[in-house]
Amino acid sequence: MPAKRIIACLDVKDGRVVKGVRFEGHADAGDPVELAQRYRDEGADEIVIYDIAASAAGRTLDYGWLAQVARSLDVPLAVAGGVRSLDRAVACLEHGADKVSINSPALERPELITEIADTAGSQCVVVGVDSRRIDGEWRVYQYTGDVSTTKRTPRRMLDWIVEAQERGAGEIVLNCMDRDGTRDGFDVEQLAEARARLSIPLIASGGAGAASHFADVFRGADVSGALAASIFHFRRVGIADVKAAVRAAGFEVRP
Repeated sequence: MPAKRIIACLDVKDGRVVKGVRFEGHADAGDPVELAQRYRDEGADEIVIYDIAASAAGRTLDYGWLAQVARSLDVPLAVAGGVRSLDRAVACLEHGADKVSINSPALERPELITEIADTAGSQCVVVGVDSRRIDGEWRVYQYTGDVSTTKRTPRRMLDWIVEAQERGAGEIVLNCMDRDGTRDGFDVEQLAEARARLSIPLIASGGAGAASHFADVFRGADVSGALAASIFHFRRVGIADVKAAVRAAGFEVRP
């Protein structure tokens, strides 16, 4: 069985790492380069950097800044933010990203998933999905970087992740919006439903508050990795603590 991945996530807005609760009320959490380097040193298996305002603003992330961050890391780096075309995706990869994550642009034009996968390989394509339960069904949202731009789409989450996989996505990150920033634990029920419909890796996002929550989601939903932000940013839990708890629960993790 592949080792479970512990992933550190940095949501960046106006050049700073921010974190809110349920995608609202963002507070400053630090410098993205410094935090990325800290998580590298602490043993993160992967680092994800999201420019959370880029898609809604119609721009992409700064490639020069990306190259600076990538040069300082020796762990896989995934980036997201306004990747609306194949050219932008390729530019991210050429400037040091190992993967590109697309969310709102993929919802606008699902063919983008296939275009990137055909050119760079499915292993480079992550589809991020922001989901919230409405009237008993998990629905997909877009432009979630700011409460003023957040929009509910007509798509059902379970349908969209299957379509994304069929179009060539190599991985799905499921952001469970109702748990985001709450530190109440991952939404194991939702993640297990998603896992049952996929053959590609699924990454849990939203709700981590304790080291035990990672073991819980690996046990309950069989996800490939779990992602956290605020508990790492504010040193409530360390990556080493998480790995120790996951290992103690019987799952393999990288040193």
